[in-house]
Amino acid sequence: MLRLSALYRFPVKSGKGESLSQARLDKLGLAGDRRWMLVDEASGRFLTQRSDPGLSQLTALWNASGGLTLSAHGLDALEVPVPVPDAETGLRGVTIWRDTLRVPDAGDAAADWLSRFVGKSVRLVHVPLERARTTEAGYGRDDDKVAFADGYPLLLIGQASLNDVSHKVGRPLEMLRFRPNLVIEGSEAFAEDGWKRIRIGDVEFRVVKPCSRCILTTIDPQTGVRDEQREPLATLMTYRKQAEGTMFGQNLVNDGNGLLEVGMPVTILE
Repeated sequence: MLRLSALYRFPVKSGKGESLSQARLDKLGLAGDRRWMLVDEASGRFLTQRSDPGLSQLTALWNASGGLTLSAHGLDALEVPVPVPDAETGLRGVTIWRDTLRVPDAGDAAADWLSRFVGKSVRLVHVPLERARTTEAGYGRDDDKVAFADGYPLLLIGQASLNDVSHKVGRPLEMLRFRPNLVIEGSEAFAEDGWKRIRIGDVEFRVVKPCSRCILTTIDPQTGVRDEQREPLATLMTYRKQAEGTMFGQNLVNDGNGLLEVGMPVTILE
């Protein structure tokens, strides 16, 4: 039997992940997932572990009001409330991949705290539903939305797929290297490549596109240190490379809201 074996939320893009026993879904995926992002203060361009691997050591806990508690070694914890989304003076122009948008800035206290943590001038921004991006044209539906995730609201990985890569690399790999939201147990390795629609609990999901992997997978989520042999990306490239990239995991869109809980059965609909 297939079951949901793990749930992860990443409140700040490229920050540490939260392991959850249950989570609610909304139009942008898991509630609180990647609704916040660091940007360069001067350019407004987004920051990730690709250029700043130290972000892997940033803890950001999401609360029910949508705000954050930021913590990191050597800094006092900071509470960050959700900025008022309709305050035009508080909007900041930002760029994430090819998208440019104006979103609420979290204020100077958060910017100062994070600038000390990162070591350069950054701002923290938040995306409410009404300012969310549209997913990539040609995949999914015209009204599919995404917050600050790279391209889609949700990422799914099969546990057997991770086990397969770990075996080929020669050591156990952390699932958090690959930053999924949903982990499915009980399937064959890479079975998710063939799924088109699934159901977990009362919610149906569309499997819209494989996930192309990058250098971020080579960063140890516990230490923030890059692997000198570029593992596991180097191994993935030997047998998971396609014309569009090195694929591992599947991007999902949820059709409807609801509650997910670890242990729920998973049904393949198509």
